[in-house]
Amino acid sequence: MFATILLPNFYLQAIARHQPKLREQPLAVLDATAIKAVILQLNEAAENEGVRAGMTPSQALARCLRLVIKARARDCEQQLSDILLHHAFMLSPFVEATSPGICTAEFKHANGLLQKLRHIIDLLARCELTARAALATNPDASFLAAHLAEPVLEVSDAKDFFASLPIEILAMEPIP
Repeated sequence: MFATILLPNFYLQAIARHQPKLREQPLAVLDATAIKAVILQLNEAAENEGVRAGMTPSQALARCLRLVIKARARDCEQQLSDILLHHAFMLSPFVEATSPGICTAEFKHANGLLQKLRHIIDLLARCELTARAALATNPDASFLAAHLAEPVLEVSDAKDFFASLPIEILAMEPIP
């Protein structure tokens, strides 16, 4: 069995974790070190104003003058990654940092895993982090299911699970 724990909008969470007022307003994150700075992630308030990932800052501001644009906070991202890994290792000694804000754990025994995942999600919430998790028989299914979890999802039959997914979920762009 495999479990994937996902911190959705990882870059946004890293920036706004301890700033509740910032979370309430339209907010977008960009990578200031990229050759062409574009919006990487945005919150729902920014999306409702017409801002989209991939826009330049000037395009985004043209759609929403109240938009707060922040550069990625790599120190905060590292702290969140450390917190995520710490909690994942509470589940299993077989953990992989899959990508920023995502880790996958393998289990030799499946006893009480769903309850343990719920507990980890609750512990992460106490750290002011929004997390999702999924449990499946293979790592790909757990990864995709974690994106759909609210907040925890178990996939018992990966074949049926994949067949029911919309094509958009299968074409997700990886986070840089």
